[in-house]
Amino acid sequence: MFSVSKRSEVEPFHAMDVLAEATKRRAAGHPVISMAVGQPSHPAPQGALEAARAALAQGKIGYTDALGTARLKHALAWHYRDRHGLEIDPARIAITTGSSAGFNLAFLSLFDAGDAVAIARPGYPAYRNILGALGLKVIEVAVTAETHFTLTPESLEAAQRENGVKLKGILLASPANPTGTVTGRAALQALADYCAANSIAFISDEIYHGLTFAGEETSALELTDEAIVINSFSKYYCMTGWRIGWMVLPERLVRPIERVAQSLYISPPELSQIAATAALGAAAELDVYKASYAANRDFLLRRLPEIGLPVASPMDGAFYAYVDVTRFSNDSMAFAKRMLAEINVAATPGLDFDPLEGNRTMRMSYAGSESEIAEAIERMAGWLK
Repeated sequence: MFSVSKRSEVEPFHAMDVLAEATKRRAAGHPVISMAVGQPSHPAPQGALEAARAALAQGKIGYTDALGTARLKHALAWHYRDRHGLEIDPARIAITTGSSAGFNLAFLSLFDAGDAVAIARPGYPAYRNILGALGLKVIEVAVTAETHFTLTPESLEAAQRENGVKLKGILLASPANPTGTVTGRAALQALADYCAANSIAFISDEIYHGLTFAGEETSALELTDEAIVINSFSKYYCMTGWRIGWMVLPERLVRPIERVAQSLYISPPELSQIAATAALGAAAELDVYKASYAANRDFLLRRLPEIGLPVASPMDGAFYAYVDVTRFSNDSMAFAKRMLAEINVAATPGLDFDPLEGNRTMRMSYAGSESEIAEAIERMAGWLK
């Protein structure tokens, strides 16, 4: 049994450290199972692979327009018409080098150094890190059962009073990483209305759309034309390494975003754009993958509490279980390090996502195969007894 009664004196052990150590152990012959990173175990859709092979055979891969090819933008406009019933002008769509580039472009175009931007805590650590690197003031707003694990106008008002700031922007992910929260339509509408009334930029991270298992999957574009939506082919489309994503922008922001994109990125990779265009037609194939995540989710909802790891937030979407480890440890970094060293199971310490209270939590990705997830939990069950 692993037990720590107080915060141990160990070096920080964050997600990329976990991944690096897991890779090192696997190379040394250890039977590592990784639940540390949000990377689907499935390949990119067959149509995407075939389109990429055909493009490579022609050997004419080069620069595109800074905001991407017309073909991919028109395909995405059709996607919004088909999935959300929306008529989106393709000219409002910007193709990006992954969602990470989308965040950079949005932050650089919308904010000045010193501006205050609110994010959820716990939340994706890259938000905090990118905002901080750009000289912006990060306001982390606790999301709890009381707020339904999402941002609310009331919590944003309270955060502004407590920090003595006027928000210039908010960033919300739904489904969320690491909590799995799906912000419902009414709650999303309340946020959109609050931002509009207070001249606050509303950035909606929708990279886990397509991976909702409970609740309402609503795009902010259904509620307002002023939202800045960021999405990616990495998660639902199983294309993490292709580094391709997109933004949907208010018309007034298209040219400012384009100018910044021209300077920073020249253009998104053409090969990835060709593959992504084909991937948009692979819903039937991808929904089979989604069913495997759903089976893993159902398994974890049952087994995690049985082995002493209750789920700390909803598992309504994305592919993460955010669990409470306080029965065994109040140092999630030490917990992660020992679990990898002793039973070859990798997971991410909660401090990555919540600098204040994440010592009590862990994030476990269930994007792997059903057999891997089952084996990992059985190893943990024996270890924790």
